[in-house]
Order: sequence, then structure tokens, then C-alpha cells
Amino acid sequence: MTGDISRTALPLARAWGAGSRTGPEARLQRRLPTLDDIERRAHRRIPRFAFDFLDGGTGSDLNTLRNRHALDAVELVPRYGTPAPVRTETELFGIDCAAPIGISPVGVDGIIWPGATKIFAAAAGKMRIPYIAGTLATAAIEEVAELAGPYGWFQLYGLPANDHSVTFDLIKRAAAAGVRVLSATLDAPVRSKRPRDLRNGLVVPFHPTVKTIFDVASSPAWLLALAREGMPAFRNMERYVEKPATLAKTAGFVQSQIKGTFSWDFVKRMRDAWSGALVVKGVLHPADAERAIAVGVDGILVSNHGGRQFDAAPAAIDVLPAITAAVGTKATILFDSGIRSGLDVARAIALGAHGTFAGRAFLLGLGALGERGAAYVAGLLREELETAMGQLGTPSLDALPQLSVRHRDAFDFT
Repeated sequence: MTGDISRTALPLARAWGAGSRTGPEARLQRRLPTLDDIERRAHRRIPRFAFDFLDGGTGSDLNTLRNRHALDAVELVPRYGTPAPVRTETELFGIDCAAPIGISPVGVDGIIWPGATKIFAAAAGKMRIPYIAGTLATAAIEEVAELAGPYGWFQLYGLPANDHSVTFDLIKRAAAAGVRVLSATLDAPVRSKRPRDLRNGLVVPFHPTVKTIFDVASSPAWLLALAREGMPAFRNMERYVEKPATLAKTAGFVQSQIKGTFSWDFVKRMRDAWSGALVVKGVLHPADAERAIAVGVDGILVSNHGGRQFDAAPAAIDVLPAITAAVGTKATILFDSGIRSGLDVARAIALGAHGTFAGRAFLLGLGALGERGAAYVAGLLREELETAMGQLGTPSLDALPQLSVRHRDAFDFT
């Protein structure tokens, strides 16, 4: 009897919930089936200061927790009786994407895993998902564009000196590199206080301590990656400092020159200077979304900076419906802040987003698996999205917003 059960169970396991990967990928999926498993492995493999930098928010980490609780509270009602193959493909700003999933910009990503920017760019091109490379990424925008092709987007902070001369030069560089989507960050008007980084001494200029050295020595995989890639640096900024562009000089330039947010007047100037798609990142109020559309932007990225800027901000998912209602069809709605699963992606799409982005999830993938991590997380999120859509009876992304949704904590701006 036991043998009969075993012979029956194996094909059933393959058919139900075992995932679509085979060989080594299937074994890896059994070991790391969720982002929680990936996070535990990353915690063991990267230095403590790096994990704290990735995991922490601002203040008491209330906003990061709020993002998670708010996403968990969104309920979707399945519909049955019309089974059909699930398709996750979508188009964002004329770019065909394998899924409505992208990699968010994370400044100084090389602290989490040396070489992160290049890994993300290569994974984006391979998996056909967008990657918004940051102004403070550890590879230059030209290299990102070469590796990612049309999936390499560019996130821009403002450098107001000399009437934004460096800001406009970065825009020209992005255009010359073939970047098709520019994302201007609005939600960093002042530097936030991040207690974990302060306790770890992770400030500019960085001064390693005995504890830091011990953390690094206890993380051999991270240390090998560092030996291969070299110290993380602000590669986009190096051409704007006096030669030789040492890390200290470049870090000092970043500290003194990157200031504040963009005014709406400057967003309009940016619109005039940029012929590609223009996105504003960090919108949490429908009136700001309407103002952005009035100056000509093509996309609104609803985000609270992943909980890393303002602890009292609402969960990004809770303001998404109001922004979706205000924008209508006048712009593409994107979402980030708290995405940890394909089910979270389905929730955001059901509430009006056209695409979603995650930063921590992909960096945790690097911490857990090194160079394989970004593509693994992209595949995991897509498979989970396919499962969620199949369970919901939604064969296409267009069907998700038609579902009945219970969202008790949706923000009421009236």
C-alpha cells in the first residue's frame, strides 16, 4: 500500500504546486520556496551592517511594517468556472515585459552585494523585466543600458548647483545610452534618519570599525564578491569630481550636491528636456498625481520609498486606489513599497497598478544566491503571480481589476 501511495504522490506533487523548474532549479526552489526563506539565507551570508541597511527603514521602522500589514489586509475574491491559460505579459511605455514586475532603484546597492547594479541589469535583460537603475547605483548608466537593453530605466535625484547642470547632463547621458524611461524621485526632500545605519557607522565618510571588520570576515561569500568587484562606488558621479575620482571625493560630492526634491516647475523643465517616457516616483496624494499629469509626465510611481523616508507616511497600497481614480487613463500607474510575493503583485494590479517594483526582494536574492539571485527572485515572483491569477480565475492582467476587493484601510482623501 505504501508503494502505491508513493507512486501516486510523486506525479501529483509534480502537477500540483511543485513549480515549473527542473533539475538544480527545482532543488533550489524546494530549499527557497518563498522570500522569507531567501531572507533567512541572505541574513546568514552578508555582513550585519549590510543586512541592517537593506532591512531597515527610517525612525522606528513603522512605515515598513505598515506596508506589510496593509498588503496582507487586501482580500481578493476568486471567480470560478472559466479556466484558461494564465498570461502575465504586459507592455509598459511601449516595452514588452514578461510580467508586471520590476526592480526598484536602491542607492549604493553594492553594499548589500558587490556588483549588484550589473547583476540587476543583466537579469532585467534576460528576464525581460524593467530595472530602474539609480543615480547612486554602483555601475554607470551607460553600462546598465548596454546590459539591460530597453529594460534599463534610470532614476534621477536632483543636483541643483549651477542651475542643475549635472542633473541635465545625466539626462543627456541617459538619452545617449538609449534609455527609454526616466524616473524622477520626489519623496526625498530631506535626508531621513536611519538609526540602524547610524549605530553601524554606515555614514559618509565611512570609517570601518573592529565590529565592521569582524562582520566582513564572517561573511566569506560577500567578501569574495567584494574582492572580485572592488569597493562600491558612485559610478555615475565620478566624471563630475576632480581627477583622480577617488571614493572619498565622489562620496563628498554626493553628500554636498544631491539635495532635496524636484519642484513641479523643474519637472516641467525635465519634461521639455527628455523625449522618452517620464515617470515621477514617490507620489502618495492624488492631487500630486494630477499635478504631475498637468506638467506632462507619462507615469506615476506610487511609493513611500519602501518605508525609508518618513515613518508616519501611509502604506503605499492604501493610497493606490485614490490615485488610480484620480489619474484614470491619463498616465501609467506603477507601484512599489512592500512587494514580497506574486500575490502582492496581484493585489496591486487589482487595485489599479499597471506594473509593480520591488527593491528589497531582489537584493535579498543577491544576498542569498549571489549572481543567480536576481533572476531567481524574478522567476519566483512571476510563478507566484501565475498561481495567484490561476486561483483567482483571471487569465489576463486586465481581469484582475475586475475582481471584488475588500480593502478596509484604503485612504479616504475626502
